[in-house]
Amino acid sequence: MEEKSKTLTGLATATFGTGCFWCTEAVYQEMEGVESVVSGYSGGFVENPTYEQVCGKATGHAECVEIKYDPKKVTYAELLEVFFRVHDPTTKDRQGNDVGPQYRSVIFYHDAEQKALAEKAIKELNASGAFSKPIVTEVSKAEKFYVAEAYHQNFFANNPNQGYCAFVVAPKVDKFKKVFKEKLKAH
Repeated sequence: MEEKSKTLTGLATATFGTGCFWCTEAVYQEMEGVESVVSGYSGGFVENPTYEQVCGKATGHAECVEIKYDPKKVTYAELLEVFFRVHDPTTKDRQGNDVGPQYRSVIFYHDAEQKALAEKAIKELNASGAFSKPIVTEVSKAEKFYVAEAYHQNFFANNPNQGYCAFVVAPKVDKFKKVFKEKLKAH
């Protein structure tokens, strides 16, 4: 029987929240084996939330991305490695100047294997001292994913000169390209 995270096309799904979804989307779009990245909201209790509602901090949702990837080209463990290197998993409800529960560090697992791999990665990183503080990343069962408004999709690619993109997103993408150069898509 196929894992729940795999679709009929052979692609698997990963859902991560690392703070601002613009940053996360831009990084994973560069990764070999990643077929699509969609920005959205998950982990809350309001149906079809809007960006304004999520930013209002009362819906319970996190800004996150839903990644469709080819497990023959990239493993979930590799996606997790990128997850832990492109944001600070030790700050609760915060990434830099972005503060609130919508910016929490969260892994929404789609099956038991993803849950086990996420928990193992956190345990190993904490034991290794990779971070100066304990990891506070939430590991939760994937529930409903709501696609964010159209203007949030491909935000960095469509707005590279916008202030936040130039000063926050671009450096994260550049760091990813340097650290993970062997995992980049061929352009």
